[in-house]
Amino acid sequence: MARPQDRDLAPVLAMVRAVKALGLETCATLGLLRDGQAEQLKTAGLDYYNHNLDTAPEYYGEIISTRTFSDRLATLERVRQAGLRVCCGGIVGMGESRAQRAALIAALAALDPPPESVPINMLVRVGGTPLAGMPQLDWAEFVRTIAVARIALPTSFVRLSAGRQEMPEPVQALCFLAGANSIFYGEKLLTTGNPGAAADRALLDKLGMRALGGTEAARPA
Repeated sequence: MARPQDRDLAPVLAMVRAVKALGLETCATLGLLRDGQAEQLKTAGLDYYNHNLDTAPEYYGEIISTRTFSDRLATLERVRQAGLRVCCGGIVGMGESRAQRAALIAALAALDPPPESVPINMLVRVGGTPLAGMPQLDWAEFVRTIAVARIALPTSFVRLSAGRQEMPEPVQALCFLAGANSIFYGEKLLTTGNPGAAADRALLDKLGMRALGGTEAARPA
């Protein structure tokens, strides 16, 4: 996503203020930020800014050409300097190696301080996109990635994110056992499908888990 123009930021600031007035936590993802924009978001009441690293530094150029890894780090620094909390993770299953998945987790852990929220996404292979024909990542590799994230980022909420709609319940259960302690709850996650709310409630009931401070975090009951 390109850097938002100030004229485009104004309606977002109004929405943040309106949502905050309802007593809800606020999170936005607007791409790369210009100087001063993170401060405007903070003043409006934004709690979290989402800006993923997406993949390992050494694999980044194979996936993204419109902005650099350093550009992403610069936006994260602006967000931190403004006093916002950070939601930052990545996508696995894009053809990277196991070592590169580990390098993504290492890059996240190297952020100072580490992100409060770390979404780990399984690639959703959308027809017509360059990665539509990518082989499905083996479920055991995904669970290992979750486990490594839990170890490397002990203070972060590790969020089991995109790709759950194609993920069998036993695999999701193993992800929770490996250290995931949060999901994104609702029928849609950005532009791709997500398990229905009823299905997620049923899964959490089976696992003896309950919501923690909202509908997207869970812990053993």
